Amino acid sequence: MNRKLPVKPTRRDFLSTTSAIGGSLIIMGTKATAGIKGANDRVRIAVAGLNGRGQSHISGWMKADNVEIAYAIDPAKSVLEKRLGAIEKKANGKFTTKGVADFREALDDKSLDAISVATPNHWHSLITIRAAQAGKHVYVEKPMSHDVAEGRVAVEAQKKYGVVIQHGTQRRSDAGVAGLHEALKSGELPRLKIAYGYCCKPRGGIGSKSPGTPPSNLNWDLWKGPAVIDQYHANYHPYNWHWFWETGNGDLNNQGTHQLDVARWAIDDDQTHPTRAMAIGGRFQWDDQGETPNTMFSMAEYPNGQMVFFNVRNVNYKDYKRQVYNEYYLEDGSVITGESHYQILRPGASKPEGLKISKGKVTPGGNWNSFISAVRANDPSMANGNVLDAHYGCVLGHLMNNSYRLGHEVPFSATAGQFGDNEDATQHFNKLHSIMADGVGVSEKDAKYRVGPTLTFDPKTETHTGDFATEANRLLKNPSNPGFEIPEVSEV
Repeated sequence: MNRKLPVKPTRRDFLSTTSAIGGSLIIMGTKATAGIKGANDRVRIAVAGLNGRGQSHISGWMKADNVEIAYAIDPAKSVLEKRLGAIEKKANGKFTTKGVADFREALDDKSLDAISVATPNHWHSLITIRAAQAGKHVYVEKPMSHDVAEGRVAVEAQKKYGVVIQHGTQRRSDAGVAGLHEALKSGELPRLKIAYGYCCKPRGGIGSKSPGTPPSNLNWDLWKGPAVIDQYHANYHPYNWHWFWETGNGDLNNQGTHQLDVARWAIDDDQTHPTRAMAIGGRFQWDDQGETPNTMFSMAEYPNGQMVFFNVRNVNYKDYKRQVYNEYYLEDGSVITGESHYQILRPGASKPEGLKISKGKVTPGGNWNSFISAVRANDPSMANGNVLDAHYGCVLGHLMNNSYRLGHEVPFSATAGQFGDNEDATQHFNKLHSIMADGVGVSEKDAKYRVGPTLTFDPKTETHTGDFATEANRLLKNPSNPGFEIPEVSEV
């Protein structure tokens, strides 16, 4: 069926879709359909998803100047009531917030200016797309997309409706990070060879939960929405959905989305998607029902030869070293470390030296107030982390994850990696392997790596080519439940 989706869709209006995605690379739209009359007018915003990160959204908007939380949205009644009470107390009579279970009720309000999305990952793109169609600006948590195809639809929705879409990658609001990347691209510093991101923060196993009946205060149909899940179990709600493919993307595209985005931000501006990606890793030690890896080394190569490496390491042990940051390896052999303020270790030097660079260009106000400024100005270009930046960064992680998911098991050993003549990849994987073997105590006799194939990807069509293309292209679009489908690009 090919008809234009209504601006304010109902459940019956949600259309079925295929895995086809638009192939054109677009310039972000600037035609705004949602607007604030004046720079000092109140912004009315809805917050969707009130657990975890949603509490940070509430706090952020409460501190922003002249912003009203008009709606609080969550399918868990107990969570909704608790957050409404907290908002009412903080608002102290300045405004009244309406609590609803379904985000579509908020989008039907013509006086609503924006929606702030802090739901599980599998909801991010669908709410973003529907909000754009309704003329609402969107602040959407990372990752903006749960798969490659829906991210492209979100891009096209922003282009058509001209609303502000800002991604919850807060480092985009850091002028120090922006300045380093401007220096790397201007020639002030040697050319970037590898941008390396780390998501090494200790976590624990989640055990195993038996299938059962959802709690009475949770609207399970609304919570799962588009996610095709056979049966409820208690590890899905409220947080451990991160570690299941139907609802999450693992730590690579959870916490790691921040560091992935920074790594891709450092790549030359004329590069969009990588042309090759692979990953190796496993879920070690925990013996639980989680599906996503707790240990991973992955890499991607762009058409210009620049690369992104990424390291996920969650298994705790005695001498665990927390690493949630980025490194930059330059073509002259220099290595830059730090965040916002940097040091550089030059070839032949015995120790790093401070790196003085000018601040870069960002919309001021941090991630919350920069979004409000963009909304008041009706200017999508002011978003710190716009819809295209969000899409390119998320796809980078999706391709790495998809390689892992298509991998085969091999013995746990330092020779498990298949990196050809890439000595840098071999070196960095060996560092990770040494930590897991000598620090964590993983042994070859009772563990295996999952080694993903090197997937080739066409940045223009956003589809896979070459070996494993058939299997990889199936992972570009997740299946959806009836009534919660992502529309095709042509139907946005």
